[in-house]
Amino acid sequence: MVYIQQELERLKSETLAMWDLVNSQLNKAGEALLSFDKEMAREVLCREKRVNAYELKIDSDCEDIIGLYQPVALDLRFTLSTMKIGTNLERIGDFCEGIARYVLDYPEMSIEADILDRTGIKEMVAIVKDMLHRTRDAYEQESSALATTVFAMDTRVDELNHRAMPIIAEHLQTLPERAIECLNLISIIRRLERIGDHCNNIAEDVVFYIDAKVLKHADKGE
Repeated sequence: MVYIQQELERLKSETLAMWDLVNSQLNKAGEALLSFDKEMAREVLCREKRVNAYELKIDSDCEDIIGLYQPVALDLRFTLSTMKIGTNLERIGDFCEGIARYVLDYPEMSIEADILDRTGIKEMVAIVKDMLHRTRDAYEQESSALATTVFAMDTRVDELNHRAMPIIAEHLQTLPERAIECLNLISIIRRLERIGDHCNNIAEDVVFYIDAKVLKHADKGE
């Protein structure tokens, strides 16, 4: 039992380290987007392979723990949840990379502060960053109560996503020569919405690990 506990602690440390890296990626991608900082966008791209490497290592370690120690109950739920969390963190890293690429690949894109405010992009960036921080704290502190606070935040991100589409359509009608910019805005908003979805998935995994409750496809208001 001592050995498996040591392995689980090491796995948790690795996962938190990956979380910190993905947190940094999201912070930099968000700042690069809002300030159109191409140098910061390059930093995101340069570190993407590290995110991928973490996911592969966590997957391998989880498989080893299951195969060698055959964990049960809480230990098994922790291992399975951590494997899924690693996958969700990797996907968040991918979306951060996608946002950074837009900043680099479209140097002619100039998004006014007004459209960023009206489409809710600034608010979406702030919310998903908070969601990712909260899920990390919930995992580290083993707090299902903290994890469940993420669900309402994801609902807000979804609302902003739906609200942004008619605003962008109106922007396109007024300035048809900026169609490329509008398409880019839609793609960026979609990526932010997907980041929120993956944070929601992580929160569900934390609740499953701690409380043995499966919330996937369930009414989070229950």
